[in-house]
Amino acid sequence: MTEPLSSHFIESALNKCSNSARIYIGYSGGVDSHVLLHLCASITELKDKITAVYVHHGLQKEAESWGKHCEKIAESQGIDFILLRVNALAGKGESPEEAARNARYAALKSLLGVEDVLLLAQHRDDQLETVLLQLFRGCGLRGLSAMPESMAFGKGVMLRPFLNVSKRSIDDYAQLHVLNWVDDPSNLSNDYDRNFLRNEVLPLLKQRWPNCDKTVARSARHCADAQLVISTQAEDLFGRVFNAIDKTLNISQLKSFEITQQPLVIRQWFQVLNLKMPAHAFLERLQSEVLSARDGSDPILSGQGYCVRRYRDKLYCLKQVAPEKVKDTLWPAGQTSIRLSDQQTLSCRPSSVGICLKRWQNATIIVKARRGGEKILLPGRKGHHALKKLFQEAGIPPWQRAMFPLVYLDDKLAAVGDLWISADFYCENTQDCIRLSLNKNGRT
Repeated sequence: MTEPLSSHFIESALNKCSNSARIYIGYSGGVDSHVLLHLCASITELKDKITAVYVHHGLQKEAESWGKHCEKIAESQGIDFILLRVNALAGKGESPEEAARNARYAALKSLLGVEDVLLLAQHRDDQLETVLLQLFRGCGLRGLSAMPESMAFGKGVMLRPFLNVSKRSIDDYAQLHVLNWVDDPSNLSNDYDRNFLRNEVLPLLKQRWPNCDKTVARSARHCADAQLVISTQAEDLFGRVFNAIDKTLNISQLKSFEITQQPLVIRQWFQVLNLKMPAHAFLERLQSEVLSARDGSDPILSGQGYCVRRYRDKLYCLKQVAPEKVKDTLWPAGQTSIRLSDQQTLSCRPSSVGICLKRWQNATIIVKARRGGEKILLPGRKGHHALKKLFQEAGIPPWQRAMFPLVYLDDKLAAVGDLWISADFYCENTQDCIRLSLNKNGRT
């Protein structure tokens, strides 16, 4: 017999955390979140810690009145209330559901401090829907693991205390306590995949398999257990090939792994880079077109806002943004830095070695972009060297080279970013020098 829904489910979930500072409840005004709020409010020792949070997506005309309803209910329960307004309009490549979820979660994450807890009212039927959706999308173990009962969230923790509770139990509780909730009319629209499953498919499945919510939830836990084992292996393999400095993968070492292990490492890489997991077809193309490409080639594989490419023995994953080109800029006399673009700033600092300070102060200084064919004479080396050759020697990928500014003193090339100084302007063993520092995206 199923255990009746009670505050025990809340207390049991919270016992998995240390003493929580604040407890936030995702409260939409629907029956599930209302039951969660009602149960939490019944626990006397928690009441002063609880805040109900309504996220206003701005997608429906009723959203304003729902927010007022939620505030009124929270007030009647003696619970603090917050309304968060978000922009949930879908961006390129986003579904409406995904955009709303991303906006909602981003807003909720901003609330949580260290040791704070967010409670959500997702239940066993929601888990069943999630597993089926992931299955139909061809997801692997990570996707079929569906929603976890607890997970790190922002600076705190997210808990789903109802994840092993049936929808029937929640509805029975709401009827028993005569709760007053709102019904979202969009839940009746089968235009959304989840609604179609809920309204059309699940009723048929439950006619044939009444306990399918239990059994599928159990399968999701099995997948989660298996994924944990695989993730441990993937982390170990990933650590062998990952360069934390430039966030690249070593191609030779990656190719030494079994063909079935390589996707595990690449998915772990995407997770570390906070990118959406790549599709199976993308991984296959990455292995066949990029990893297997001949040395010296530069295949580019584009994905959702990023591209993967190789240089030398490294695999790079780069955001697909148009690089801001360096513009010819006069360096004002006496100024210690100039902003070249939104992406970088060039500064000069006192140094014991570098460009002669006197020559720097007396020259007209202009910062220019590479045009091709430039050469520079380096201290301690014979002859002039083409910048292209120097970049190759330094192992700097071709796509990064255009971002290095060239510094001219009285129309003579004096320095290439903060990499090289011309022998004609170089001095050492004195305090009367300056060195250049190129700051990229706020990091020197």
